[in-house]
Amino acid sequence: MLACLVERYVAENDTDSIPDPQKNVDGVLKDLNIEGSIDYGVTAISLGSTDFGGLYSEKPLAVIRTAGADDVVRVIRRALESPTLTVAARGNGHSINGQAMAHHGLVIDMKSMSDNNTINVNVNSMYVDVGGGALWSDVLKHCVSEYGLAPKSWTDYLHLTVGGTLSNAGVSGQTFRFGPQTSTATELEVVTGNGEIIVCSNSQNSQLFFSVLGGLGQFGIITRARVLLQPAPDMVRWIRVVYSEFEEFTRDAELLITRQESFDYVEGFVFVNSDDPINGWLSVPLDSNQAFDPTHLPKKTGPVLYCLEVALHYNNHDDPFMMVEKLLGKLRYLKHFRFEIDLTYMNFLSRVDHVEEAARGSGIWATPHPWLNMFVSKKDINAFNRIVFQNILKNGVNGPILTYPLLRSKWDNRWSVALPKNEMFYLVALLRFTHAHPTESEINQMVAQNEEIVQTCIKNGFDFKMYLPHYNSTVEWKRHFGEQWGRFVNRKRQFDPKYVLAPGQNIFTRNHQF
Repeated sequence: MLACLVERYVAENDTDSIPDPQKNVDGVLKDLNIEGSIDYGVTAISLGSTDFGGLYSEKPLAVIRTAGADDVVRVIRRALESPTLTVAARGNGHSINGQAMAHHGLVIDMKSMSDNNTINVNVNSMYVDVGGGALWSDVLKHCVSEYGLAPKSWTDYLHLTVGGTLSNAGVSGQTFRFGPQTSTATELEVVTGNGEIIVCSNSQNSQLFFSVLGGLGQFGIITRARVLLQPAPDMVRWIRVVYSEFEEFTRDAELLITRQESFDYVEGFVFVNSDDPINGWLSVPLDSNQAFDPTHLPKKTGPVLYCLEVALHYNNHDDPFMMVEKLLGKLRYLKHFRFEIDLTYMNFLSRVDHVEEAARGSGIWATPHPWLNMFVSKKDINAFNRIVFQNILKNGVNGPILTYPLLRSKWDNRWSVALPKNEMFYLVALLRFTHAHPTESEINQMVAQNEEIVQTCIKNGFDFKMYLPHYNSTVEWKRHFGEQWGRFVNRKRQFDPKYVLAPGQNIFTRNHQF
């Protein structure tokens, strides 16, 4: 049945650019018969025109709260009847550059789908079936609390939708061992840009399966995913160790991700060699009763230092001491700078929640976040350190600067995601936060510094790729995908030939011909 909530659109600035919702109800959307709802209300339009990045704002015609995959089909088929209407899937709104927006199009609120409330665990086959709009945090709680099981690969922040991370990759400290989250998905239900529901896997409709994984939402909307599970440990020993030399830091990180016997989680970050409470020494200790004593640092240190962050899983009846000492014994960190705590597996995976709580309390969660995420080849990471970490970013970014190695062999080259050519490459993530009341100049400076870093990589011929990419021209997208561009275009022609889906990525536009 048609459940349609219609409110008058409130003009804010440019009234000529805002479509009349009633006119569109009488036109393309009037007879759209869905189980869910169509919302033109001010609150809904605001939701559909904003994201976590806070750098872009594109007002949709309406926000569609679909009840399930059949509703998604009806929405896409209605868009196909129009020469200009587009459709974007919005998860929890954590895009940075407007990727989930649709200018005068339709935004599907994936969190509204009733399928998200159904998390079906198959204990015998060790997998979970879950809606594409479900949050990973909910998947974790259900699987661990009810079955003692958990997905193998995670992101650091869990309040993201399953379909959203699978459309990009989903990386964290487990990626070196299990691959990104895309590697743990064995089956998907997808609504393509042709308006068809297709179940796909490695052996069934495999071209769509590999296209959608890492496909930036260009080929279909994930409405259900089957994800592999493993037994969840009871506890985690969480450890941070510090380095003054980048070469020692990378040596140890690379050693850990290539050894068969290693930690269960390996990440790292760069921090400023100062008492700056956000960017400096104080960002390293794991507990309030731990202190970073700079008097123990070597006499000659640079403007930044490096922290290797690892974790070992164990159960309540186990003592992790011997294994931790064995693994740490091979590392060359500064011996006075070792910080560790024990916490439950659930609390470890949810460790970013307290950061969100503090940021919301101070008002900086709602301000713009000009984040930059990229993959840099191992062969260029030392030069990147000298030019970027030690110079451009020597004063920090008012937030974490993550960097840690990943293995290309853990990624399937049939996925749509673009990677550096080297077998080993580093994630570099600049997770910037502004002040509670940032000026336009402050935000512009952050964006300009991001662009400076990208141009530096290009100028120096670094082998790199943007992660969660955003470009404004076809030339830039061709450079991003490189030899895979032709394959990406062909996949678009097959699964979304009218270029209806994910217009916010700025890769294709309606009626664009190649």
